[in-house]
Amino acid sequence: MAANFITHLSLVHPKPSLSAKSLQNPSLSHLSKLSPSSNVCFLPIKRSGVVGKLSFASAVSDSTSSIPENKKISKNPIIVIDNYDSFTYNLCQYVGGLGCHFEVYRNDELTVEELKIKNPRGVLISPGPGTPQDSGISLKTVLELGPIVPLFGVCMGLQCIGDAFGGKIIRSPYGVMHGTSSLVYHDEKGEDGLLAGLSNPFNAGRYHSLVIEKDTFPEEALEVTAWTEDGLIMAARHKVYKHVQGVQFHPESIITWEGKTIVLNFVKLIERKEAAESRIVNSAHNWLSSKCQIWVWESTLEIHHLCIWTNQIYPSNLVLG
Repeated sequence: MAANFITHLSLVHPKPSLSAKSLQNPSLSHLSKLSPSSNVCFLPIKRSGVVGKLSFASAVSDSTSSIPENKKISKNPIIVIDNYDSFTYNLCQYVGGLGCHFEVYRNDELTVEELKIKNPRGVLISPGPGTPQDSGISLKTVLELGPIVPLFGVCMGLQCIGDAFGGKIIRSPYGVMHGTSSLVYHDEKGEDGLLAGLSNPFNAGRYHSLVIEKDTFPEEALEVTAWTEDGLIMAARHKVYKHVQGVQFHPESIITWEGKTIVLNFVKLIERKEAAESRIVNSAHNWLSSKCQIWVWESTLEIHHLCIWTNQIYPSNLVLG
């Protein structure tokens, strides 16, 4: 099936003006920037056309980015799975502001198999209404791509990670949080964590009514990396696949003062994983090259010895390959 997507070009170059009638069109409303505290959430219907062609232009400039320019551009995209949420636009602004090549797909606009074909550098699972069972391909994406691709879940995205690995998603005992500012404490142990370099505690904007249940948290698979003062789980990552991480709060909310650093940490995690894999490939290539050189030398000696025993002239211009 032909998957529909929006890219950061459509965020950089919106139409000069949109009439009120246009904004009421569900197929366009997801492009409207909504305030993080807005109670309005348009749920666009499934579209039948491409919104924009991908380019490498930044959605917003970010002078604080520490990623070298020559490291930012990659032919493979970061895929953003949109769970029909108004916050997805803000997340895309942050990712695009770091100069990253990305594509956005609704959670029912492509299959996991089609997602695999795209060979994404990373996957970002957006917030969204409902439970993980309402998240389209998000749950299956965690299970099938999580072991090999850096994955960042936000709000429902974290709940999908928890659910996929055996956790139970429950209603928060403290009720609905909508635009609530909370202090979040973390236990970040390394530079590969989403919360590396953040204040401890830091301010986070929360918009949720569900959480991963603490009493049934799947400790054999996941570890808690952040929590609120009242003990609610605010971030977690996989113990083996440490590139699978998520947060319950919204880093893209203006209430989360250090939210851009969290998104930057995700991009850095992708870069480090790619660098590590590149070193492994280069080492394997060098090892194979050395073995091939030995084989060529040994084969040449065998031919040379054979020529001596048979009184044949050794061909000095012999090329093996």
